[in-house]
Amino acid sequence: ELPAVSSQSSVLWGHPVCDGWSNNTEGAIYHLGNTILFLGYMGGSGAYGCLFIFGFLAPSFLCLSLWGWMTVCGLDVFTWNLLLLLLCLAQICHLLYRLRQEGLPSEELTTLYQAVYLPLGVPIQVFKEIAGAFENRVVELRAGETYAVEGKTPIDQLSFLLSGRINVSLEGQFLHYIHRHQFMDSPEWESLRPNEEGKFQVTLTAEEDSRYISWRRRRLYMLLSKERYIARLFSVMLGFDIAEKLYALNDKLYIKSGVHLDIRLPSLYHVLAPSKQFKNQC
Repeated sequence: ELPAVSSQSSVLWGHPVCDGWSNNTEGAIYHLGNTILFLGYMGGSGAYGCLFIFGFLAPSFLCLSLWGWMTVCGLDVFTWNLLLLLLCLAQICHLLYRLRQEGLPSEELTTLYQAVYLPLGVPIQVFKEIAGAFENRVVELRAGETYAVEGKTPIDQLSFLLSGRINVSLEGQFLHYIHRHQFMDSPEWESLRPNEEGKFQVTLTAEEDSRYISWRRRRLYMLLSKERYIARLFSVMLGFDIAEKLYALNDKLYIKSGVHLDIRLPSLYHVLAPSKQFKNQC
């Protein structure tokens, strides 16, 4: 059997066991530092979450450094907390630099990314490549100005409406509107191959003051041929945009019997539509 050891001479991991707790409390600097430390660990994820965390940790370690220097008078306590303070400041500078590098050059492009590309899961660096293809330039179109004239304007670019509204007409007859965050010439773009040329078959006129971005045909094709992810992204966005335009036209199509024509099933329409004889019987 092991010999009994008195409580005063017993050790725990090489240190004497505490024989009593002090009734004294540390100063306000110590408690302030730990309070800020507690708040700092309530931050979230991502770059802004990390900025929140290190933004609180830095003043916390500053308080603990002052506590170690002024109250404890311990060189080791002061040195460790000072080292942690410097590391937090370095991390804050790194996060600010990264956020600045990831930022977009204008508020309009930031809004475009957050409203259209971010919900699709497009990384910010990929969007920067897309924005670089139109040179981060936003074009303004005054109300009444024409973007394209049927039979005259060549199809040499692809444009995306940021704000405003565009009137689409054919031989003076209204067809449909193009609203914000829609392509202005997606049907024309899809109607031609990369080595083909063509002209608009409709007229596009600004109904109100509008702003849009525009990719030159050759430069965009070079980007799509080089980046498969961006090519698939444009394919999906253009397909969805064309479908919306077809449905907008579909709302204007009615046959003489008053039945709404569904463009999704053109070959089955004559079978599904009620005949005059059936309507008379009803």
